[in-house]
Amino acid sequence: MPKLPIIHATRDVSDSRFLQVEQVDLEFSNGVRRTYERLKGSGLGAVIIVPMLDDDTVLLVREYGGGVGRYELGLPKGRLDQDETAEQGAERELKEEIGYGAHKLKILHNLSLSPSYMTHMAHVVLAQDLYPERLEGDEPEELEVVPWKMSELHTLLGRDDVTEGRSIAALFMAREYLAGRFQRT
Repeated sequence: MPKLPIIHATRDVSDSRFLQVEQVDLEFSNGVRRTYERLKGSGLGAVIIVPMLDDDTVLLVREYGGGVGRYELGLPKGRLDQDETAEQGAERELKEEIGYGAHKLKILHNLSLSPSYMTHMAHVVLAQDLYPERLEGDEPEELEVVPWKMSELHTLLGRDDVTEGRSIAALFMAREYLAGRFQRT
């Protein structure tokens, strides 16, 4: 397991380059009025990719999670760049994070993250027919790529370093899609 980064300082900020706080005044059908606060993402959305090395092997990455202060095992993911489709963003993130591209990409669904107070949405993209190709990414350190059998997904859930909800949901979506039990309506 990699050594944890050192935290030199923490501070509150009203805006960052990623998030802004937004107030929304609402009136519900029963006449009740409320002001909600939500975090508004500044980007164009994100992708979370399920890269299948073969019919049963998914490639996970071990990456430091600043919010939880530890290394987490999950799926490759990232923000979409300007004028980039979900498929293009997924292809780029795959090459940057795991050193593979994909000949076959399929958007399975979208996931929200805390929809009560965040506007963030992520496209879940299944990547198949992988081929080796690496692009330089923006990660501060090389990510460890960890192959995992989808048939052993139930054992992955018991790990202390697997807590990221989008990765867990996307893995189940992909497993059900690959088994022919899931399709978007």
